[in-house]
Amino acid sequence: MLKPYFDKTLLEAGCDEAGRGCLSGPVFAGAVILPKESKKELKILEKVDDSKKLTHEVRMELRPIIEKIALSFAVEMVSVEEIDEINILNASFLAMHRAIAKLEFEPELLLIDGNRFTKYNSSSGKKIAHQCIIEGDGKYLSIACASILAKTYRDDYMCKLHESFPKYGWNQNKGYATRAHRFAIEQFGATEHHRKSFTLLPSQMELDF
Repeated sequence: MLKPYFDKTLLEAGCDEAGRGCLSGPVFAGAVILPKESKKELKILEKVDDSKKLTHEVRMELRPIIEKIALSFAVEMVSVEEIDEINILNASFLAMHRAIAKLEFEPELLLIDGNRFTKYNSSSGKKIAHQCIIEGDGKYLSIACASILAKTYRDDYMCKLHESFPKYGWNQNKGYATRAHRFAIEQFGATEHHRKSFTLLPSQMELDF
């Protein structure tokens, strides 16, 4: 089982994003505060791991469990237009900021998956401390839970978009740069849901946006 906390004395929120490397669709982020007192409840989360290591079925099985056990959770997104304006790194930070802002309780420490983050100030102006953890979604339970929520909510979003744009296979590739996705872009052009600031095709051929 992953580590249940970084600092036992603080109210922690684990944060992670999903969709950073995609060619299309928003970037999503999750923030999760887990209880520290109840070992029984946390044991129910023993299947939780980095969302990339889990099957879709296991992620969907875990999502309602995480949402039930969490003291508070939130999932927010940053649009394609915003990604193109501020770049994907800043968009990932912004998505996490938005998710943190929606938490029911103000965390005392943020556990961030990765090695970079921009400081977060609460609505009251208080600076919330953060700890960046490389591959944190495979080390800390709250970050892994956040990664599962971000991933499953984004997958749902991309499957919904697929209904209007079936040629791109977003129900399968979720907007990632698969060979089939790139071939569809080459054949049919880019949509308003593709990230114009990304290299959509290796050949750098002109696309009709």
